[in-house]
Amino acid sequence: MTAYLNGRFLPLAKTRISPLDRGFLYADGAYETIPAHSRHPFRVDAHLSRLRRSRWSAGADGLPNARMVLRFP
Repeated sequence: MTAYLNGRFLPLAKTRISPLDRGFLYADGAYETIPAHSRHPFRVDAHLSRLRRSRWSAGADGLPNARMVLRFP
């Protein structure tokens, strides 16, 4: 299994999060569920836009190139 962490894809066993990370300390987080039909995400741009706004309002920076990270066809 692979994880995307700090701008890199890593094997899950090699990922580490600092115990001082704000998300770890305060459970800060934002997520969007993106449904897919026949391997095609539904309204992905709207979902990613909401996710960016959620992260911005929580004081986090932007998103990486989400289409690359999510590997949409």
